[in-house]
Amino acid sequence: MDYMQEYQKWLTSGALTAEEQAELEAIKDDPKEIESRFYGPLEFGTAGLRGTMAVGLHHMNIYVIRHATQAFANVIAAEGEEAKRRGVAVCMDCRNNSMTFARAAAEVCAANGIHVRIFDALRPTPELSFAVRHYGCQAGINVTASHNPKEYNGYKVYWSDGAQLPPHHAEAIARELEKIDIFTGIKTMAYDDAVAQGLIEVIGQETDEAFLQEVMAMVTDPQAIPAVADSFKLVYTPFHGCGYKLVPEALGRAGIKHLLCVPEQMVIDGNFPTVVSPNPENPEGFYLAVDLAKANDVDFILGTDPDSDRVGIMVRDKDGTYKTVTGNQTGVLLLDYLMGAMARTGRLPEKPVALKTIVTTEMARAVAEAHGAACYDTFTGFKFLAEKKDKLEAAGEGKVVFSYEESYGYMLGDFVRDKDAVTASLLLTEMAAYYAGKGMTVLEALQALYEKYGWYGEKTFNLVMPGLDGLADMARLMKSLREAPPAQIAGVNVVQFKDYLDGSVVDLATGGKTAMELSGSNVLRFELADGTSIIVRPSGTEPKIKVYILTKGADAAERDANVAKYGAWVDTLKK
Repeated sequence: MDYMQEYQKWLTSGALTAEEQAELEAIKDDPKEIESRFYGPLEFGTAGLRGTMAVGLHHMNIYVIRHATQAFANVIAAEGEEAKRRGVAVCMDCRNNSMTFARAAAEVCAANGIHVRIFDALRPTPELSFAVRHYGCQAGINVTASHNPKEYNGYKVYWSDGAQLPPHHAEAIARELEKIDIFTGIKTMAYDDAVAQGLIEVIGQETDEAFLQEVMAMVTDPQAIPAVADSFKLVYTPFHGCGYKLVPEALGRAGIKHLLCVPEQMVIDGNFPTVVSPNPENPEGFYLAVDLAKANDVDFILGTDPDSDRVGIMVRDKDGTYKTVTGNQTGVLLLDYLMGAMARTGRLPEKPVALKTIVTTEMARAVAEAHGAACYDTFTGFKFLAEKKDKLEAAGEGKVVFSYEESYGYMLGDFVRDKDAVTASLLLTEMAAYYAGKGMTVLEALQALYEKYGWYGEKTFNLVMPGLDGLADMARLMKSLREAPPAQIAGVNVVQFKDYLDGSVVDLATGGKTAMELSGSNVLRFELADGTSIIVRPSGTEPKIKVYILTKGADAAERDANVAKYGAWVDTLKK
């Protein structure tokens, strides 16, 4: 693509507002900036689109939103008139422009004869997944950039099962995008006209209530919270986002009497003024929650990201400090608790199953199998976890009780097909209350799990590679590791090299090559002689390579030494 030609096309389109026109005029003498904005479109993948908000083909803006929606509308329309009647559910998060983008998507769908159910205001991502299933929609659109910084926005698309698009539908949209001119190829209509004609229907409180009924049905031990309700306290923060309403509502319905919400972060604000990054994976974002917890003698802190699909926890230790519990650890704790609580209350299905992704701790497998459950791996992404759940259950091969990935995402129940911080917040609170009733903190419960199942350790490294040069660097690193896999890492022999792109497994001692079940994803895995796994993959939503270390030691000291040793090797990849 000729980026200067594309730049001129936008400048002379006649479609831009005066402010947008001025933004592009201001970069006319900056060829590098022009190239970065117009060298090509944002790549449409199974996670949809995500990028920084600015005018240009490679950024998130109303023209890119309309373009993507027209392509999606074509894919929906190709399913027939019934699909158009079933329509789409549309949701948005708290970010700047999210409502504008959501309405623009609704207008394009309506102009294409596709019925739209759009939420009246921001809602959690899992509620969008629920709405698609609840209303029998053909598809869903969610305007969100999840936990990314304030400069970002995104566009997630869902299919009729309530899960994000499978690869073949994403590829169909990508093909449509190539055929459609971003300015002249779009059908759209005025929002108010579409409402008046019944093409756009606004939904809200009634959908919240239907969703909350499903959430509350997930309570596993109804006595856990009431038993300690007079003394149990927790702090909650939505990081300025979508969890502000439904998470406190669910906790209140479960019997929580002492819920302290961080007041500064209960304010809906797409600029996220109190945090550098609204990501519960980053402990520094919890500083206001920690201050509130200290002031009120609270052991347990919950935080959900801006679109309320991820949840992180912090717990007070014996020395009074508040410790972060990682996504891997949180998932193991919740899995062990749920399996035990289901067994105690007679809710454990006959053939229980736990699902995790290939980059999630192997400790989950040990916990699941100890409780008599099967454990399966999928590629990273809840569309793959949802697909595996549906496949197993349809075949009668088991009932999935819990699915999770290490990046603070947890899926429970049958009413959503995406990560769900509302339900997870409820069950994590139930778990914390249960342990409080036994005189234990969540950290003490985690220590007990390590003593029982082994000293597993995990760490994720992010090799950030921004800009055009970064894309080339990412491709170069993956190519190098694929074509010349290391025989040793940090002085330890690599015994197996797995390439998930073609599904091959190479025994480095013999050179023998076999095939594994999973294939079709740009992920590399190195199995080491000491049982450690190191996994390398490009992020699907951000300009970085992610490197995962999954290890185990004879005790905590050996585990931590392994993480440090292999972390030092990861640092060499940056050079």
